[in-house]
Formats: sequence, structure tokens, C-alpha cells
Amino acid sequence: MKLSYFIQPVHPHERNYQQVLQEDIDSVILADKLGYQEAFVGEHFTDIAEPITSCLMFIARLAGETENIKLGSGVTNLPVYHPAMIAGHVAMIDQLLDGRFIWGIGPGGLPSDIEIFGNAEIDRNLKMVEVFDQVMELWWGEAPYNVQGEFNSFSTEKTLKPDIGQGIAPKPLCKPHPPVVVTALAPYSRGITLAAERDWHPISCQYVQAHWIATHLPKYLDGLRNAGKPEDPRGWRVAKCIFVAKDDATAEAYAKSEDGPFGHYFSNLMRKLETGGRLGLFGTYPDQPEEEITLRQSLDTQVIAGSVNSVVDQILEFREQVGEFGTLVYTGLDWKDAQLSKQSMELMAEEVMPRLNDSLKASENELSAKFGS
Repeated sequence: MKLSYFIQPVHPHERNYQQVLQEDIDSVILADKLGYQEAFVGEHFTDIAEPITSCLMFIARLAGETENIKLGSGVTNLPVYHPAMIAGHVAMIDQLLDGRFIWGIGPGGLPSDIEIFGNAEIDRNLKMVEVFDQVMELWWGEAPYNVQGEFNSFSTEKTLKPDIGQGIAPKPLCKPHPPVVVTALAPYSRGITLAAERDWHPISCQYVQAHWIATHLPKYLDGLRNAGKPEDPRGWRVAKCIFVAKDDATAEAYAKSEDGPFGHYFSNLMRKLETGGRLGLFGTYPDQPEEEITLRQSLDTQVIAGSVNSVVDQILEFREQVGEFGTLVYTGLDWKDAQLSKQSMELMAEEVMPRLNDSLKASENELSAKFGS
């Protein structure tokens, strides 16, 4: 199993903006040094608790300070961008990172972002796919461009001067595009199947209960089968809120406290999702009454916390619930206690993952024999 890192991030909104940005930068640099294979960075425009307003700009800041880790947008919210703008930004970052870029895309889910960009009354998933397809036209179509769509139409027919390069969109390093990932929230998501058919790979969200995440793998395998590809579950990423400490008592006190960083994270997300009718994602069983879904319940059932051995056991149990996946995405939260937060990332990479993979060796050997390494 591979280990990745993800920051939304969600900080107490009263914290100093420069300090939280530096903290997030430091956390990705640490992940690189510890051998995390990927780091995904969230993006929102109207939220001072989640204040990274351009994940691509943030990634560019990290390009020269990291060596091996792949850096991913988590995600670029395609409906808010003109296709020519995002095509230019992604092509450049892909070139700058020389193969270390992963393109996470999505329709955007923050209510205030949806409102401010005027996307409340449209099908954002439809617009996302249109923007993506129009980016492909810009990268691989012949200039002059004349691109027509339901949401965006544009051309360079009047201004093309190929002899000096004007009117031609720069291309990314990876063809036809950088590796694409999409986030998966909804139970039994048809979007996961459609994504897999297009060679996009899902990341199941860290605040969705395990019984809903278990519905994602069959949909992913359906998409692979429909596309004539091997039904290999290792392309599936699953994110999780995890905290590792030297002892169980320290882990419980830090990660299961309602006024701690994990409590703040789930409280913030539950407030945001309740207005969209998605509080059920936190329910411990289908159709659990919303009045029964509490912060205490989420901390007890959705956070993996403990000593190294305890966390290994909990991840193995979680994997039994949801199915085989290839990458575990560790969710980075606010560093209320920087020393404990860094130690957790270190223990996760240096002790949890080796023991976890020792336990999974037989399963991995079976998958490798079936699908190749």
C-alpha cells in the first residue's frame, strides 16, 4: 500500500493567515522528506478556515523545495475557470514539475464558492466535464481554435499568428494530460464509474463513513471493466483522518477531543455539509436520523488514532470494511501541537506503513500476480 498526504486544510479561522500557509508548506516538505509518495492540496476561494485560494500557486511554491513527492491539486474547481486559463496554468505547472504533477479536478462543493461564482443553478458536474474536454481541445487541437460549448465558447480565429506563436495554447509535459484524480463522496457514485471509464482515478473522502466508502470500489471496478481495463483495485485511493502517537492515551486525548484539531475539523465540515443535505455521509448507518449524528459520534467512528500497533490494526480493520485499495491518503490537519503533529506523520511513514505492508504482503503478491506490479 502506498502512502499519500492531503491538506484541505481546515484551520481555526482566527489564526494568522501567513502562519497557517507556512505551516501547510512545512507539512508538505516534511511529507517529502519522510517518503510520502504524493501530496494533494485543497482549494477554496471564500473560506478563511480553508484559505488556500490557488492549489496550483501553492504547488508552484513547493516545486523547488521538494524532491521526490508528487504534488497534486486537490482539486482545481473547474466550473470557476475559463478553459483557456486552466489549460495554461496546468500545462505550465506540469512542465515545471517534470512529471511530478497530479491533476485533481472537481465541480466545487463549498456553498459560498458556488454562490459567488454564480454556479448554484447549473449542473456543475456537466460544466466540469465540458471545461476538461475543452482544455483537451486547446492542448491537442489545431489552431486557430473554434471551441463551442454550453457554458463556454471561444476562438483565436481573428488573432492567430502562428509564425510568432500567437494564438496557440502551451501544452503539458504529460500526454494527453497529467494523471487525473477525482474526489468521491456520494454512496454508490455513478461518477466514479464514469471517471474510471475516462482513466480518472477516485479518492474516497476522509469524512465519509466506511459503510459508504465500501460502495465506491464496485463502482470503480465497473468503470474499469466498461473501459476494457484490468479490474485492479490498486488505482483506488482512500483518504482517512489518522493520528499516531507513542501511546494510546496521548493519541486519544489529542485526536478524540471535541476541542482539539480533529474536533475542529469535523465540526467545521459537518456545519458546511448539513446545509447541502449531506450530513448523512457522517451517519454510522444508512438513513440514520440527522439529529442523532453528532460530533462525538464522528470522532469515535471516523478517526483512526492510537499507538503504532493500534493504528495498524485499525487500518487493517478499515480495509476489511471498505475493500482493497492501493493508496492510503493521510489527512493533514491543523498543527495545534506541532511536535505531536510532526511525530504522527513520522510514525505513520516510518513505523505504521512498514508493519502494515508486512501484513498485506500476501494480498499484494496475489494482486501483482493477477495484474502485474
